[in-house]
Amino acid sequence: MADEEKAAAATPATEPKKKSPMVMIAVLVLVGLVLAGGISYFVTTKLMSGNISDSSESPHHDPGVFVKLGDAKEGIIVNVGGVRGGRFLKVGIVMEMNPGKKDNIKDGKLNPLAETKILDTTLQILRSEQMEDFEASKQDALKAKLKDEVNRVLGQGSVYDVYITSFVLQ
Repeated sequence: MADEEKAAAATPATEPKKKSPMVMIAVLVLVGLVLAGGISYFVTTKLMSGNISDSSESPHHDPGVFVKLGDAKEGIIVNVGGVRGGRFLKVGIVMEMNPGKKDNIKDGKLNPLAETKILDTTLQILRSEQMEDFEASKQDALKAKLKDEVNRVLGQGSVYDVYITSFVLQ
């Protein structure tokens, strides 16, 4: 009878030891899955979104109001290369304006004061440029200069982007 009690007492003691490695393996698997999920989440949210925002030039913004400068058909006609240069530039420029700037945009249209400031700044820049600055390879620099100067005059964030729709130099 003593042998039976020892065997009965030994059996329950060995069963929990067998269950503990199973529970330990299950816990390790769950911890591994949670860790893998956390790393995946970090990689997709932090690293991938950082690469996307670095590759784009402009941040996301609300759709802007597009304003064509100058005459509706002709655009802007200006003499370049100085008064005696004898060269003329006919250019179509469209600016994407921030609709949130209530001083510049009202009811989806450009205020006359803002339009005058934009045209004045644009003409000054176009007249002051050298002939070499109108080369096709320097067009992005010209657009950036126009955007920066108009933003300086109207307030930062007024112009989202500048588009050149036509360009004729004679």
